[in-house]
Amino acid sequence: MTVLQLGAITVQRIVEHEIPVYAPADFFAEATAAAVEPYRAWLEPKALCPRTGLMIMPVVSYLVRTRHHCILIDTCVGCHKTYAEPPQWHQRGNAVWLSNLQAAGAHPEDIDYVFCTHLHSDHCGWNTQLVDGRWLPTFPNAKYVFARDEYQALEKENHPIFIDNVQPIMEARQAVLVDLDYALDDEIWLEPAVGHTVGHVAVHLKSGQHRATMCGDLIHTPLQLAEPGWSPTFEYDIAASTHTRKTFLEAHCETDTLVLTSHFPSPSMGHIVTRGNNYDFRYVSSD
Repeated sequence: MTVLQLGAITVQRIVEHEIPVYAPADFFAEATAAAVEPYRAWLEPKALCPRTGLMIMPVVSYLVRTRHHCILIDTCVGCHKTYAEPPQWHQRGNAVWLSNLQAAGAHPEDIDYVFCTHLHSDHCGWNTQLVDGRWLPTFPNAKYVFARDEYQALEKENHPIFIDNVQPIMEARQAVLVDLDYALDDEIWLEPAVGHTVGHVAVHLKSGQHRATMCGDLIHTPLQLAEPGWSPTFEYDIAASTHTRKTFLEAHCETDTLVLTSHFPSPSMGHIVTRGNNYDFRYVSSD
């Protein structure tokens, strides 16, 4: 398991699964076969399955150890959760994510903070686990940091994700509701990245001159590096999503900032670089 050193901070990717799951046209209105064809050779086989034409999109968390804290960014899908789609996420009984976390040297009781970039099912599922028929916090000693705008929108909707993955955290008094620009300390802070959801954030890490950003779902797939204007049809605000992504790519392109993605294929981490008039991703070396 690759451990990246970011000054005094270490970063490890914790994988739940990595499978072909969605066709480009399932995500993007513009993604006709003809529109995607010029990029197939560039995307295959790492990010686009040559056999099925489906995008290969892992579901991952990041384990971050700073000088002071042990932190998780996002918590994947979880087990025994009821999700409408995709079917691979519904009622999973495979606790491989928890095993992978422990293999990285962290047990649930070791986690001090859980940051959720947003509250979609594949980013907050392991917030809780089923114990004797009740959803309880997976990380008993952690504070869970939720953007207030994101929390309030889900609470108002009373969505099943809220009931299973968020409400039990509030009931256990482990939740901290924060502004979109919240800073835990000088090593980790949030930046508003709205569009995908109303309260989506990016999570910044800094140690000395070393920087990294976990971008959540402001970008889902390398295909959007070639077409930054393509936003998923299910965004909260498509115009804002597009603006957020374009701004992010421009700000971090050809810099030393390590970008930690949610759904880019393994190893999911790297640097944004130029490719013609748009962008590419230079992945870090992996084990």
